[in-house]
Order: sequence, then C-alpha cells, then structure tokens
Amino acid sequence: MSLDVPPELLEQAERDEVDEAAFVDCVRNSLPYAWEMVSSLAAQLKVDGGDFADNQTPPPDEATRGQLLRAMASDAIRGALERHFGVRLAFQNCHRVAVFSADASADERLKRFTSVRGQLLNQSPLLRDC
Repeated sequence: MSLDVPPELLEQAERDEVDEAAFVDCVRNSLPYAWEMVSSLAAQLKVDGGDFADNQTPPPDEATRGQLLRAMASDAIRGALERHFGVRLAFQNCHRVAVFSADASADERLKRFTSVRGQLLNQSPLLRDC
C-alpha cells in the first residue's frame, strides 16, 4: 500500500471533497523518507539559489527506496508535493530526485535532466538492481 489513509480522508474522497492539505499530511506521514528528501532538496534550492538541487545518495534500505519510488511514481503524490513545496520534481534511476525552480528559468535545465541523454549519462553498474 502506498499511503496510510486516515478514515476521515477516505470519507472526504468518497464525498469528492478532498482537502489537499490533508492529503499532503497523509503523504508526509506515510512516506517520511520521500517527504524528507523532497523537503530538504526544496530547502537547499531556496538557500543556495539557482534553479536546481538534486540527491545522488541511494536510500539506506529497500523500505526507504520503496517510499521514494511510490512518491515519484504517483502523479497525484508528485503533483501535491510540487504544489506544496513550489517546485517541479524530476526523477532518475532508483534514487536520484531533483527539484527545480517552478519558474521558467529552470526549464532548460529540467529538459536536460529529463532527456534521454540525461538518463543515459546517469547510468551506473552500481545502480543496475536498485
């Protein structure tokens, strides 16, 4: 299961009245490793300035890797994280998450990161089974 959904949030979904802040809180509680990864990268982007911050350190274990994969693979979760932190997310391999400035200044860098060339250049035999 991707998320530990509180009964109140499920009831909201059944009534078609989901509060996005409650959904974001559900993501934070259900996927703490993924949340911390995106949160810290968004903070780094603000502190360092520029248009890009990324992580290249693999998760410490399979459970945390699974959290990251679930967060990045879900359009709803990714979109909520992007709106909450005011960034654009990109993902390569099993762990390389990047946050980009939400403004147009980062568009070219995001395009390079998510290109076929960028994916190929980010390959490593060490990441073959991640």
